[in-house]
Amino acid sequence: MSDDESGGRRAPRLRRLLAGCLLRSVGSVVLLTALFYLVPLEGGFGVLTVALLVLGLALFGGLVAWQVSAIAHAEYPRLRAVEALATAVPLFLVLFAASYFLLAEEVPPSFSEPLTRTDALYFTVTVFATVGFGDISPTTQVARALTTAQMAADLVVVGVIAKVLFGAVRIGMRRRGEDNP
Repeated sequence: MSDDESGGRRAPRLRRLLAGCLLRSVGSVVLLTALFYLVPLEGGFGVLTVALLVLGLALFGGLVAWQVSAIAHAEYPRLRAVEALATAVPLFLVLFAASYFLLAEEVPPSFSEPLTRTDALYFTVTVFATVGFGDISPTTQVARALTTAQMAADLVVVGVIAKVLFGAVRIGMRRRGEDNP
């Protein structure tokens, strides 16, 4: 069989794999965002909220660790890395958005304006993207401490996690016998 014939058969499979990866990635983002809007967020901001945030961040770390192994052993490591990011990053953002929402409900002057769930998600993404504060800013010490914690965690997510995931892609590509990730 010639390279053209095998390449011709491989192309539809790769398209299906890519489409599946994109659908799962979009599905993860939609599901996590929907959960953020649908899960009852009550009880205000307190020790339980902080404990759940820490537990959620530990879950996030476990998810990333599991994803690293899955990427390194995947048939298509790059596609697996895209799926990992499409699950891990929205989870990270939703955890902080829920915390900001609960804080704003418990202590309304925590931010420069009241926060709806959409406002809390918007603020979280603004902090994550490091584009600065325009219309919403933290005003109390607790809100500033939580925002600072997110900024520090953002650096970890963007720097360390991305490096680890891309390192796993390189390992997976080497395992497949491909030199260029």
